[in-house]
Amino acid sequence: MNFGSWPHLLVVDVEGNGTNPPDLVEIAALPIREGQPDTTTAGAWLIRPQRPVTSRAASVHGLTNDLLADKPGWDELADQVGAVLGTAWICAHHAHVDYRELRRHLPTWEPAGVIDTLRLARATYKDLPSYTLDALIRHVQPDLSQAPRAGRHRATYDAYATAQLLLTMASHYQTWDLLIAAAVPPGLPGAPEPEEDPTLW
Repeated sequence: MNFGSWPHLLVVDVEGNGTNPPDLVEIAALPIREGQPDTTTAGAWLIRPQRPVTSRAASVHGLTNDLLADKPGWDELADQVGAVLGTAWICAHHAHVDYRELRRHLPTWEPAGVIDTLRLARATYKDLPSYTLDALIRHVQPDLSQAPRAGRHRATYDAYATAQLLLTMASHYQTWDLLIAAAVPPGLPGAPEPEEDPTLW
């Protein structure tokens, strides 16, 4: 895989407050440059939600109402986050969720394409018993020695782990086009157009 042929791509992860629909409490956007995650230019935001964080959500990611009380609200951060995302490709694990929530919070934003490492893993590693992020980390054993200290279920850590999984799986594909054919869910930006059936009029 020639990583130099890749377009601008950000691995993203979002965390919510546990309500339905959720308020965002954390966003990470990690660029991939020359086949490596670039933590020096990554974006990371903690957000004070309009509605309190539920106890269940706080038990997962550790972001409590007290911790977020002095953070900016979404209205203060929306323009900044939108500018960082721009028109880049994004990648996420189970990307429908992250794409849906980012689009809901940024109605005018549209990425160039959406790579889903869950879909890519199912195409790359056949017949695994599970394709959760934890299961893939155990199977692939990516280098997480430089991952943020925040830990699992925090946006910065999960984005870094997802980036390393993406780069490892990308080595199974010779070209960008083959990668996105395996990794972009139908109906999301960047999905390859279905080939026309030549037997149809």
